[in-house]
Amino acid sequence: MARGKRVHPFPITPTASAAELIERMGDTAFQARSLAEGLDIWRRMLEEDTTIFFGLAGAMVPAGMRQVVSYLIQRRFVDVVVSTGANLYHDLQETLGWQPWQGHPHTDDARLKKQGLFRIYDVLEEEPSFRQGDTYVADFAATLDRGRPYTTREFLHRLGRHLAQEGQGEGILTSAAAAGVPIYCPALGDSSMGIALAETRAKTGLHFTFDIIGDVWETAEICRRATVTGVVYVGGGTPKNFIQQTEVTASSLADAPNPNMGHSYAVQITADAPQWGGLSGCTFSEAQSWGKIAPKARTTTINADATIALPLLVSALAERHLARAKKRQKPAFRPERERLFS
Repeated sequence: MARGKRVHPFPITPTASAAELIERMGDTAFQARSLAEGLDIWRRMLEEDTTIFFGLAGAMVPAGMRQVVSYLIQRRFVDVVVSTGANLYHDLQETLGWQPWQGHPHTDDARLKKQGLFRIYDVLEEEPSFRQGDTYVADFAATLDRGRPYTTREFLHRLGRHLAQEGQGEGILTSAAAAGVPIYCPALGDSSMGIALAETRAKTGLHFTFDIIGDVWETAEICRRATVTGVVYVGGGTPKNFIQQTEVTASSLADAPNPNMGHSYAVQITADAPQWGGLSGCTFSEAQSWGKIAPKARTTTINADATIALPLLVSALAERHLARAKKRQKPAFRPERERLFS
């Protein structure tokens, strides 16, 4: 019978730090152990010349995770971000000065609607913040060249630069624009940004379009040119699959197929289960059948609420002062250039 190391009871120390807590969890079991494995894999990615893709799904920004993600970008603990449009729109709202409120999951939602409040589980958003956000996105889009489509990276990078001049505080979009970290949003239309642009088209005739295939090509090129790639997923959905497919697309772009293609490191935080067939709960072993994850990849799945696991992981990384080796880690693209690759 194969055995690993012994399980050790978790010791309580009043002054234990986040990193110490997670490292001690590595001697226990279940999801505490998975959390420690996630920290170890993330450390290994940072120590190696790994290009790290970060997938962000779920209502993480309204739940208070905005500065956590911003910190990851600023410290280059991630190299490429793929997000839902909703998270980026909420980031824009907060950069403009709006903050959500704590509410209650069991409430009179019809009454909230009359009061101009939108509920996300136990978080409340104010309707005027969406009106201002929609106007901001529409006015910004009107300043861009209508004669060509934009990749979502181009659009979001420019939006981040614009926000940095007018917003309040550092957020995801502004941090990424400053650090040269590309953000992609393959389903941007499935968000209030898409609604804002649709309203603008209806009212003004502004036909602003996105080059989604350009997003696919660019991310595949980032993957193809990387020495090693790794992934960190918060939730699943479109961001997860979009990152998963980069290895497959990169292989099709290469002169010869790579028999060992796939991301070499993979960490996911999810509360979903695999047996329903959805991608959010899909295992990394299943992804290996598609060639999305390398056969000998270091992987772990943390079955937990991301609002608990993500701040702990990032706090532990910050505490250990894991430098991203900025001297050798150049920005993924130069901010002054519109195209990622010539």
